[in-house]
Amino acid sequence: MAFYIGVMSGTSLDGLDVALIEQEQTTRLLAAHYTPMPADLGRQLLELCRSGPDEIVRGALAEQQWAELAAQAISFLLLQEGLDPRQIRAIGSHGQTVRHEPQRGFTVQIGNPALLAELTGISVVADFRRRDVAAGGQGAPLVPAFHAALFGSERPRAILNVGGFSNLTLLAPQQPVRGFDCGPGNVLLDAWIQRQHGEPFDRDGAWAASGTADPALLQQLLADDYFSLRGPKSTGRERFNLDWLLDQLQTQPSVAAADVQATLLELTARSIAAALKDSLPDAEELLVCGGGAHNRRLMQRLAELLPTCTVADTDSRGLPADWIEAMAFAWLAHCCLEGIPGNCPEVTGARGRRILGAIYPA
Repeated sequence: MAFYIGVMSGTSLDGLDVALIEQEQTTRLLAAHYTPMPADLGRQLLELCRSGPDEIVRGALAEQQWAELAAQAISFLLLQEGLDPRQIRAIGSHGQTVRHEPQRGFTVQIGNPALLAELTGISVVADFRRRDVAAGGQGAPLVPAFHAALFGSERPRAILNVGGFSNLTLLAPQQPVRGFDCGPGNVLLDAWIQRQHGEPFDRDGAWAASGTADPALLQQLLADDYFSLRGPKSTGRERFNLDWLLDQLQTQPSVAAADVQATLLELTARSIAAALKDSLPDAEELLVCGGGAHNRRLMQRLAELLPTCTVADTDSRGLPADWIEAMAFAWLAHCCLEGIPGNCPEVTGARGRRILGAIYPA
């Protein structure tokens, strides 16, 4: 039996998820904690997602702050659970993705794991994605191997993670694990409501539900080449961002703001549904995790678009939707220390299975 902590900071830039797991033959969630992202740090990290002046210094300072925030969150969780840092075998730290361009051979996550190890007194495993990219893979998504460990079954099943972007894991009997990024999850929905109303996100999808999806705009958005690609594939803010949306809206200037939000939600739902129908048409169940699992309107649309498939959040199977990704990186830390490959070549396109992560001893 060993304890691990996973730290996940996703493309939504809303905060850090910290999960404490017990790892034996199976993975058990013991506790979790969420720390909101300070507005100034979130702004700095978002700015690093595009080219700008003095990036090296700004990136170094931002990742110091990120590591300090993660260390505070971990200390809080340990205090809450009455645990000593020496009882934790390792922290699996995803860091914050600021660039992801596997077609050019690189992906960049920052988070100063050396500083995190120093501040917590716990060994840190980090930099999980670059080994897969070095082996010719996309470096993403990395959660399918963990999804398979948690949810593998004797019937066709898909696991959907909806964070800033959405990704699918496809599980079918007697078949290798497959998966890929579908496209935007919450990233455009969040960006549009922030621009129009100053709100961080559309709670329950209520604003989207108040509008009507515009058919012409939806068709234009779905015409992006990414949606016609088959996996392995991954994407990020380099492709889908507010500037991309504003460029699309220039040809559709009369669409009301609420209708734009409704259209963006439909874009997320339809891209997911189309990908699942194409890749695992006999799926009997779609289990949803990530922040998007709380978007009632999105869950409703997925159920309507997939009438032969049961759509439910992972909470219904005893695993809280909010903590699956943080758990996954705790599990990947375990895999690294035990010499177990953590990627799925059928998912990422890597040349083979690889042990992922770099170790920063306590």
